[in-house]
Amino acid sequence: MLSRELSQVAATKLVEMKQPDLSKLLRGQLKLVSVEKLLRMLTAFGQDVEITVKPHRKRGEAGRITFIPAA
Repeated sequence: MLSRELSQVAATKLVEMKQPDLSKLLRGQLKLVSVEKLLRMLTAFGQDVEITVKPHRKRGEAGRITFIPAA
């Protein structure tokens, strides 16, 4: 939001979310939105989203989810 110079109120209109909920989301409370909604929000803010699925390196262990922001 800062790079686009949007206030939280303007951002809420862009992503169709209430301001208190957006504030909670920005503080890391991700349970407020589905993955689908989060992806739509990122694209509304001009972000490209890439999802890569690959086998986990160690058999018998659960896979992992990693977020890697672009440089």
